[in-house]
Amino acid sequence: MAFNRPDSNRRDHFTDAVFPSPFHARQNAHNQMRVWSRWSDYLSVPAYWCAEMEYFAGRNTCGVFDLTPMVKHRISGPDALPYMQRLMTRDVSKIKPGRVGYSVWCDDNGQVIDDGTIFHLEEGVYRICSQEHQIDWFLTNRLGFDVTVTEETHDVASLALQGPTSCAVLKDMGLGGIEQLTPFGMAWFDFEGTRLMVSRNGYTGDLGYELWIDPEHAEALWDRLFDAGEVRGIRAMGSDALDMLRIEAGFILAGQDFLPAMEAVRAGHTRSPFELGLAWLVHFDKGVFNGRAALLEEKEKGSRYRLVKLDIDGNKPARDSFVFTKDEKYAGTVTSAMWSPSAKASIALASLEMPHGEPGEELLVEIYYRRELKWNRVMAPARVVKDVFWDPPRRRQTPPADF
Repeated sequence: MAFNRPDSNRRDHFTDAVFPSPFHARQNAHNQMRVWSRWSDYLSVPAYWCAEMEYFAGRNTCGVFDLTPMVKHRISGPDALPYMQRLMTRDVSKIKPGRVGYSVWCDDNGQVIDDGTIFHLEEGVYRICSQEHQIDWFLTNRLGFDVTVTEETHDVASLALQGPTSCAVLKDMGLGGIEQLTPFGMAWFDFEGTRLMVSRNGYTGDLGYELWIDPEHAEALWDRLFDAGEVRGIRAMGSDALDMLRIEAGFILAGQDFLPAMEAVRAGHTRSPFELGLAWLVHFDKGVFNGRAALLEEKEKGSRYRLVKLDIDGNKPARDSFVFTKDEKYAGTVTSAMWSPSAKASIALASLEMPHGEPGEELLVEIYYRRELKWNRVMAPARVVKDVFWDPPRRRQTPPADF
């Protein structure tokens, strides 16, 4: 069935079930595995040739990940800042033009709907990037504000360039002065007759950048990037490798480490910012925001859960495992887990019932694994740790070392 649209070239997730990224032709050339997955409305690549080797590119050289499917919302108008202040838990006024900030937004019960990054593009204009489509919620909250809310996912192509050689690659590509960009800053460059926006942030906990451009110039950006990075070990990187990198950095993932409040069927299965270790994003002194009353009550009475980082004995990943106290009483569940090549340890993020989860607490993790068609069970000792598993100084160094 054909759909008649004013602009037949415009992609529309209401009429198209799934479609390729503007980088699809280049992704297809690199995709030796010939496996595709779906992320939001787009085809995405789990692994191009080997998830583990793509992970090492992100830690030792640099990896390129297609961010285009990430849902992008544009907020603009005279009331853009008051609107953002009402929507977000954090004080958005602290995110100045040309800067990027991380935030969460909640329902009236103080439960997290989603998390994402806020790009303050210019005075009165913001871009919110999120895991899920949020246009309905954002439009509902628009009532009473002189603000325009649009989804621009299909209007912006984006790549994440992450790893120690990422800055050197961008310099070799001709982006003069990129080495002076500070963490969570943005800069604009002339590129092939258009504007290229580069932000210094990412989802790997390492030195890295995100590149934003109009879709018509997507393939040219990919080609220039890979030409510049050829001698610096640049590699295409899929979502499996990115997942490993973000777990080491302690970053949460919607649908994995928490259930978005708008998707929950059963009460009690969602989480508040406090229960996700994001108390630093809740700013009560900025005035009214969605969920404020419920979060104030939770702060006074205490939370139900605590998201923690676990260092687990042995080398078996603790995926989907139960967590117990030393006397084998139920304490919680593992939400994300992996064997970390960088930490040389089995690590995990886990949601524990309060009061469990204080740093240093000794626990047991029930791990099942299969060898030669036989299932084995081990109760692995684990410890709650305070710090993330990967946080190198180069992540903040300005200018970065010229690897």
